[in-house]
This record gives sequence, C-alpha cells and structure tokens, in this order.
Amino acid sequence: MKKVQQKGTGKMSEFKEKKFEGERACYGSEGAYFEHCVFENGESPLKESKNIELYGSQFRWKYPLWYCKNVKAEETTWFEMARAGVWYTENISVKNCMIQAPKNFRRSTGIELENVNFTNALETLWNCKDVKLKNVTAAKGDYFLMNIENLEADGLFLDGNYSLDGAKNCVIRNSKLLTKDAFWNSENITVYDSFIAGEYLGWNSKNLTLINCTIESLQGMCYIENLVMKNCRLVDTTLAFEYSDVDVQIDSRIESVFNPKSGTIKAEEIGELIIEKDRVDPEKTKITAKSIEKRSDRPEWLR
Repeated sequence: MKKVQQKGTGKMSEFKEKKFEGERACYGSEGAYFEHCVFENGESPLKESKNIELYGSQFRWKYPLWYCKNVKAEETTWFEMARAGVWYTENISVKNCMIQAPKNFRRSTGIELENVNFTNALETLWNCKDVKLKNVTAAKGDYFLMNIENLEADGLFLDGNYSLDGAKNCVIRNSKLLTKDAFWNSENITVYDSFIAGEYLGWNSKNLTLINCTIESLQGMCYIENLVMKNCRLVDTTLAFEYSDVDVQIDSRIESVFNPKSGTIKAEEIGELIIEKDRVDPEKTKITAKSIEKRSDRPEWLR
C-alpha cells in the first residue's frame, strides 16, 4: 500500500513490526502508518483516530476502530476476538483483508471494501450508508447488510439468511446470494446478472427490480409494491407473487403462481395458477404463457 501524507498533518508517524497491548493503546492517533503491527490484549486500540493507514497488520481484540475518520487498511486481518471492529466510523477503505470477527461495521459511512473475505459475517454492515463492495465473500452472514443505505455491490458472494432487511437504494451486480428472507422491508433495490436462492424473497418491499437473474424461491416475491423482473429465470419456484404488483418477464417455467394483486406476468410455462377470486381481482393481472398446466381457485392447504 502506498503511504499518503495526510494534508495538514505533516509527515506521517510510522510504526513497523510493533506490538500494541492494553486498553486504548494508540488512542486518538492522527496521521499514522502501521505496517505489520499487532494490536492485542486491550479494547479499542485505535479509538477516535484520524488519517491512519494499516498494512499487513493484525487486530486480535475487541473494538479496534471506533469513532475513526479516514482509515485505509490493506492485507490486514481481524481475528475472531476483534469483534464489533468498525463502529461509528467515517471514510474507511479495506482491501485484500480477511475478517474472522462478527458484527463488524455498524453505523458507519463512506465504506469501501474490495477483495474482502468475511468468515463469520453475522450481523455485519448494519445501519451503514454510502457503501461500495467489490469481490466480497460473506459466510455465516445472517442479517448481513441490515438497514444499509446507498449500496453498490459487484461480485458479492453471500451465505446467510435475512440479508438486506430494511435496505434502501441498493444496486447489486454479478453476485450469488444464498439467503432466505432477503430484501424484506426494503426499498429501491436493483439486482443485475445474479443468482438468488432462498425462501420468501422480497416480502414487504417496495420497488424491487431483478434483471437477468436466476432465482429459486418458495413463496418468493410476495407482498411487494412494484416488482419488476426482466429476462429472469425461475428454478423450482412455487407460490410466487402473492399480493404483489408485478411487471415480470420470466424466460422459463414457473412452478406455481399464487394470487398476484395486479400487473402483468409473462412466462414460458406455468405449472399451476392459483387465483382466489374472493381475495384478488383476476382482471387486474394479465397473465401470458405458452401453457398453464393447471388452474385452481384454492391453494392446496385449503382443498
């Protein structure tokens, strides 16, 4: 990582191959460069720091970067006990790093992550704003990206349920999301060229757009205000679109469609179309398919 002299701070202080221990070991550092350093056996080592850079360093204890501003970290590792690592921080760039610790990044703004591997992404990136993710992998990522705002993600590989709950203004590209209950209560989400697998996708969301995506979901895309799908493929997807306002073009078979609220549905085939006329007005949804194998007026559990 190229060191950058911070404007107005003079020459950066340099620390190489140092071990820092104890509570708030480097509290309030400003204009500092840490290379192959270790922070351990003490909470909040860099709390309230500004204009700092880390290369090849290690965080081994809790709360390392709270209330910080202007941070760059590269080839740096957050070990398991470095949990809740980055909270209430502004403008942080993290590249080529591994993060073992859960609950990282909370109520922070101006976050850029590139080539980052979260091995335990539980409750990570909560209530953050202005976030860019590139080639990020997140395992064990339940509740990943909750209440995120203004997200751009390219190459996100996520294994974790309940992701992006309450998210707003997000664009996701070239990603693979294995996650049930994704995008619940979200608003203004667009996903391009991605694979999404998980039950109950998108419930109670508003303005969800899926383009060139492959999706597998039980009871997916239900209770949505303004669902748009273009050139999408639905694999083993059942009971789709319940009470949703839809504009969807599906380049495959849909196993079953259940009580869409309004709009248009175009598909190659529909296995079963279930419309309860006492619950939705069938005239409000235009459905076009080469074949509809079965039509029902009640779902299976009421027959």
